[in-house]
Amino acid sequence: MPDDLYQRYQAAHRAHQAHIASCPRCSDNPGCPAGQRLYETFARLQDAYLTRLKQRRTR
Repeated sequence: MPDDLYQRYQAAHRAHQAHIASCPRCSDNPGCPAGQRLYETFARLQDAYLTRLKQRRTR
């Protein structure tokens, strides 16, 4: 069964990418508030997933 944290991190990435593709503000600027929120969610989940992978390797 796929890892739930991995699935959430990938879904957050897809949501951020879909937002960028459809938001005119995000294509011209660093990002609108909604795009920034989506990116922060993606980054937080990715960091958590990578941290957990590192912890598993050191055991």
